[in-house]
Amino acid sequence: MAATSFYAQKAANQRNSLVLAAAVTVVLAALGFSIGYALTGYPEGGIAATAIAVGLGVVMSLATYFAGDSLVLGVSGARQVDDKTAPQLLNVVRELSLAAGIPVPRVFIIDDSAPNAFATGRDPQHASVAITTGLLEKLDREELQGVIGHELSHVRNLDIRFSLIVGVMVGSIALLADFFLRSLWWGGGGRGRDRDRDGGGGLQALFMLLAIVLAVIAPILARLIQLAVSRQREYLADTSSVELTRNPHGLERALAKISADREVLEVANRATAHLYFTNPVKRWESRSKDFMSTHPPIVERINRLRELTGEQPLAADDAQAMAGLQ
Repeated sequence: MAATSFYAQKAANQRNSLVLAAAVTVVLAALGFSIGYALTGYPEGGIAATAIAVGLGVVMSLATYFAGDSLVLGVSGARQVDDKTAPQLLNVVRELSLAAGIPVPRVFIIDDSAPNAFATGRDPQHASVAITTGLLEKLDREELQGVIGHELSHVRNLDIRFSLIVGVMVGSIALLADFFLRSLWWGGGGRGRDRDRDGGGGLQALFMLLAIVLAVIAPILARLIQLAVSRQREYLADTSSVELTRNPHGLERALAKISADREVLEVANRATAHLYFTNPVKRWESRSKDFMSTHPPIVERINRLRELTGEQPLAADDAQAMAGLQ
């Protein structure tokens, strides 16, 4: 198996993320224009509808942007640590922050035996990293470096900001679709100017049909694209971690250990699941049916790391066993 460089993987993941973000933008534009045209009969109505939806999404996201990290850390029960309480952890965070060229983030511990971690914060100057006690107890130093490198890569790559932008557009799509369907329910749709005299009525009716279809499927499609963006950013963080540590084996072993661990991360929920190093909700948990996958399969993540060293992919038996545990 031929080895590929982490620079090539990183560039590919960045391109994929941008393509997916562009796809969400296209969906929002198509939905907004169709609804505006259908309701008003004017092209300008479509532009205005899209602008209003984006504006509402931005306003609602500002609070999350500036205070979201404190909220997430509070909900997770994280407590900040220093050199006296977690010297090895702080040492690893500092050395990898230096390698990444970013300020040392605040470091928090979550008292939970399930091994996992996450990073949060709007930029490298306002970043925090949270690690469970289970992660510190069950991983060796090289594996810990792989996980911390992954989380610091999220900070350096501005993944929180990127995800927020995509989330704003997805939320705008949901708001716009809900407004349109409610307006139809209450009889407020399709009252634009009388365009039958100039042949525009048929076109407005066509956009009304298109708007109804898009209002139903666009929020679902946008959510699927958002999940795909999240998975691409996870691949990017894995590759960036190898760039920082120069050791894909530590990260690979960490992924395998965490996926095989059967401890339940109680503090994880629908709002925070996408932040974690690996999906905190195991497939065998009763609540797993409520989660759509925000993370790539562990097997795929490991095999991509193996491409960096030219190693063979996981054997079929190993891959099948691991797939059932993640």
